[in-house]
Amino acid sequence: MENPQSSAPKTPTVIDIQTETPVRDHIVWSLFNTIFLNWCCLGFAAFAYSVKSRDRKMVGDMTGAQNFASTAKCLNTCALVLGLLLTITSIAVIFTRLQFALSFRI
Repeated sequence: MENPQSSAPKTPTVIDIQTETPVRDHIVWSLFNTIFLNWCCLGFAAFAYSVKSRDRKMVGDMTGAQNFASTAKCLNTCALVLGLLLTITSIAVIFTRLQFALSFRI
């Protein structure tokens, strides 16, 4: 007894497993920059892009979410660096003026 042969060609079964890479929207960092280090409104702009990134992620548009998240990360970095530099400079100027004022008082 022989097995009957099929005339249809054999095709392999391919299962496409998509690994979902998490897209970080940086919303907490943006909120921190909006509240504390909002020089030139960069923190607010970063917060807006973070919200857009979160919206795109909820819709399922991972490419758009990644683009908005990348922009938010760049704006957050700029806001943090600029905020720290301006805060340190402001403190240095205040202490220098205070030192200068106290030196003439004596």
